[in-house]
Amino acid sequence: MARQDEQVTPMESCAHCTPPTDRKVEQPHKKALVNRVRRIEGQVGGVLNMIEDDRYCVDILTQISAVKSALDGVAIQILSTHAKGCVRQSVMDDGGDEAIEEMLGIVRKLIR
Repeated sequence: MARQDEQVTPMESCAHCTPPTDRKVEQPHKKALVNRVRRIEGQVGGVLNMIEDDRYCVDILTQISAVKSALDGVAIQILSTHAKGCVRQSVMDDGGDEAIEEMLGIVRKLIR
């Protein structure tokens, strides 16, 4: 499984970036990403069970924090792949102004 801090080579980056109208990209490390999100899904289910079981508030909040951190890790991995693939290709093709603005917009959303 690729970790968020591992370098992504150009071959591993968004392998098939397509024009924005299609919005489909073959994700490298797709299996690892799916496994991570499924694990997060299990954590969210655990939070639900904790609430239903009237668990201590701090324990629930600790689990919520872990879920948020895990989601951030997935987002960083996908963002890194996007920057090193789709955005890089757009910069080489046409200067990339639109792709860079799009990426900055999503970064703004992620840091809120």
